[in-house]
This record gives sequence, C-alpha cells and structure tokens, in this order.
Amino acid sequence: MPSAVARVADYLLREPQAPLTLSIGELAQRAETSAATVTRFCRLIGYAGYVEMRVGIATDVGRSTTLDPWSSEIGRAFGPDDSPEDLLRILISSHVRMLRQATSAIDLAVLTEVSRRVALSRHVDIYGVGNSALLAEDLQGRLYRIGINAYAWPEVHIGLTSAAIQDAGTVAIGISTSGRTEETIQMLAEAGRAGALTVSISNNPTSPLAELADLSIVTSVYEQYLQPDDLSAKHGQLLVLDLLYLLVAQQNFDRSSAKLAASALAVSSHRRPRRHTSAPRPASGDGSEAASGRARRRR
Repeated sequence: MPSAVARVADYLLREPQAPLTLSIGELAQRAETSAATVTRFCRLIGYAGYVEMRVGIATDVGRSTTLDPWSSEIGRAFGPDDSPEDLLRILISSHVRMLRQATSAIDLAVLTEVSRRVALSRHVDIYGVGNSALLAEDLQGRLYRIGINAYAWPEVHIGLTSAAIQDAGTVAIGISTSGRTEETIQMLAEAGRAGALTVSISNNPTSPLAELADLSIVTSVYEQYLQPDDLSAKHGQLLVLDLLYLLVAQQNFDRSSAKLAASALAVSSHRRPRRHTSAPRPASGDGSEAASGRARRRR
C-alpha cells in the first residue's frame, strides 16, 4: 500500500472497531492522513466507501457478541417445527441487531446537513410507496407539527406532479428500504431535475435511489431471513427518522416548541381525562357503609 493508505491500515489493526464510533474525518485524523485516503483504503479492501466498511465491521462485531450461535439465531430461515419460543428469540435477535446496525451506519454529519436544509426549506416533498409510504406519512406529520411545510406522496402520479414544480429552495426526500423502488426513484429524480435538494433514505448505500440523491442517509444494511419489508428493517428506519425529526426541531427550537404546544392544545378536548386511582376506603366495622355504597351505585 502507499504509505498514507498503510497508515489507515495500521491504525485499524490496532483499533479494529474505531469506525463504529468515529466519523471518516476523525479516523483520518487519528491515522494522520486525509478523509480521501480513508475512502481509498475502503475501496482497496473491497468496500464502496466508509459507510459500507462501518456496516461490515458492525456485522462482524454483532456476530461475535450474539449470545446464541449465529447459525441458529440470525439469518436462518424459520421452519414449521420451530416453537413460539424459538421464533420469539429469533425475532428479538434480529430486531436488536437491526438497531445496532442502524446506529453504526448513521452519518451524523449528513443527517445534520439534511436537518438544516429541511428547517430552511419552504417546501419538503417526501416520497414513499407501499410500506415506505407509512414512514413517509409519519415523517410528514411530525415535520408539519413543528412548522415545516411538508407533504407525503405515496402515489407516483401525484408525486411526479409535485416533484416537477420544486426548485432550489425545496427539499425532496425518497424513502425505500431496498433503494430500488422504481416509483420512488422516478419521483426523486424528477424533483432533482426541478432543482430541489434530493435526499435518499434506504438500507442500501449503493442503490439507484442513493446514487441519484444529493445526500444519502443509510438506515442499515442487513439481509434478513424474511423479506426486505420486515418490521425489524423498519426499526432502523424509524430510528433514523426520529433522529432527523429531533435535529430539525432543534434548528428552531422556540418555533418547534410553540407549534407542538399549540397542536397539543387543539386536540386536548378530544382526549378523555386520565383516570385517578381513589384512595382505599377505611374498613367498616360491620360493613354496612360499604354495602350501602354498592347499593347506591347499582341504583
């Protein structure tokens, strides 16, 4: 290896789990080199970039720390003879693992930049179809409550109509677990052509959706034993969307707080009051008071 790239390799041999907690810039500083050199190192050993290497390391760490054997708890197909206890154990392992991988894949610098642009945007389009439409609608509802002019588009025709009238002052977000959903790709591409800042949110950093976006947010990269739309895959996405929402709210904290308070007050009359547990009554000597009370309640 060239000497600069070799310094990255030497550092990772000493601290193999460092990428799980360090940004690419921080790792470059520790290795006394540049972020571009770190990227070259990642590609040299077979990864597309730093995020993919982080996910690979997280996968290996997860395998070594799983309480039950990898072959029996993660990644295997479940069968008709598995007990409910086995299925529960498999699901817990995969859900926890998904959250672990989502955490390792988060690029806080990218998320912070996206939150800043969303807070400043005059209009935010969010595209997602199928199960991803639920995530798009959830993010739209949260952003709208803190004063962001956000809209979720689950259908390609109306989504394309909105995407075509975006401009440089807007943000368009495409959500797809696989990053290969054609309708979402089309809507995000149209928004990009109109001038909007485009953001992808997917589990695949090398997917068509991620490659066409200006900024790519990786929720996790992990092949499950079921389908890509498993609920465990959604946990990683929900974690990222929650963090994005909080970062946007921080950009204008006073406005966010005021909007949330106003919206909570608006629906307060439609909520039933909380039940208050009454203090236990003192025991009566002959039980006549308690009997009388029960009779009154029945009447």
